[in-house]
Amino acid sequence: MEEKLITVDNLSRLVGDLINENHLVICQDEKAIGWNSIKNTGELRINHSGVSSNISYKEFIFSKTEPVFYFRNEKENYQLIEKEPENQKMIFIGAKPCDARSIEIMSKVFNWDYKDKFFNKRAENSIIIGVACSYQDEFCFCSSVGLSPMTEKGSDIFLIPIEEQNYALRVVTDKGNEFIQQYGKYLSDGNSDKSNAVLSTIKVPEKKFDSMEVKKWITSNFENKLFDEAGSTCLGCGQCAFACPVCHCFDIVDEECSYTCGRRMKNWDACQFGQFTLHSSGHNPRNNQSKRYRQRIAHKFKYYHDKFDEILCTGCGRCSRGCPVGIDIAKIAEEINLAANQA
Repeated sequence: MEEKLITVDNLSRLVGDLINENHLVICQDEKAIGWNSIKNTGELRINHSGVSSNISYKEFIFSKTEPVFYFRNEKENYQLIEKEPENQKMIFIGAKPCDARSIEIMSKVFNWDYKDKFFNKRAENSIIIGVACSYQDEFCFCSSVGLSPMTEKGSDIFLIPIEEQNYALRVVTDKGNEFIQQYGKYLSDGNSDKSNAVLSTIKVPEKKFDSMEVKKWITSNFENKLFDEAGSTCLGCGQCAFACPVCHCFDIVDEECSYTCGRRMKNWDACQFGQFTLHSSGHNPRNNQSKRYRQRIAHKFKYYHDKFDEILCTGCGRCSRGCPVGIDIAKIAEEINLAANQA
C-alpha cells in the first residue's frame, strides 16, 4: 500500500469509530505515567516529541496478575475450570519504536516450550500504531540495541508527523493493511518525499555500546567486580523490571477462594527480588544483589540472545530514569564494552 496522509481531525474520527465499535483504544496518558484505554476522542494523546511514559503498555498484553484456571474441591477429586482469554480488539496508538518492538521480542519466550494462550490471544488482537520519535535524553540508547527513532518494525501502522495537523501513514504489516482498509475514507494521498525529509531531520541517539561486545564479555566474565559495584547500589525494588517493556518474569501461585475452591494465578515477578530464586530448602543460588544484578544484565544481553537471537532491551531508558538510586543500565553496558576492548 502506498503512503497515505491522515489529518489530526480524521485520526480523531477514526478513533471515535473504534470506540463506538467497542474496541479498546489505548494511548499514553496526559501525565506520561502509563498507558490507559480511553473513553472518548478528547483523551487521545500521541506523544512523539516528549519523554516516554514511566511504564510501558506491556501490562495490556502480559497482565500484571491473572487467573490461569480455577479449581473446586468435590470430596473425592478436584474439578478444573479453564480460564479463557478475552477476545477484544486492542489498538495501541502512538507507540514509539522502543515500545512497538516489545510484543515481537516477548513473543519468543511465550511461544518457546509452551504457548501462552493469554499472551498470544492479546497479541493477535492487537494493532500497533507506532510513531516516529523526536525525543531523546541522556537515558535513550535505542541505537545501541539495533533500533532507531524511525524504526517501523513492531508497528502494524507507522505515523510520521509531517505538519502540525497532518501525519504520513505507512502500512507495515498485512494485519495493519487489513485494519486500515476499513477506514480508508479518512485517508488521502501521501507524499513520501515530504515524510522522508521529516525523518532525515530526526537525530538518532549516539551509539553508546556494541551489544555483541557486551555479550562476548559476559560470556567469559561471570565473576567480575563490575557486578559487585552495581549490586552494592541496587535496592532490589524491581522498578526496572516492572517499567521495562520486555521484562517478562512471572510467578505461579495457588490461592484459596474459599474452603472448597481456589485458583491458580500468574503474577509479575522480577529477578531482582531476593525470593525469586529461593529454594524450598532455604538455599538461594543468587543470595545477594550483585548476583541478581548480574542476572539482569546477562539475561538481556546474552542469555535471551543465545536462545532467541533477540536483545531483551529496546533502549527506552525507563529503568534508568526511574531507578531510585541512579543505576544506569546503558552506562554499565558502556563499562562492559570498554572492558571488552581493553582485554
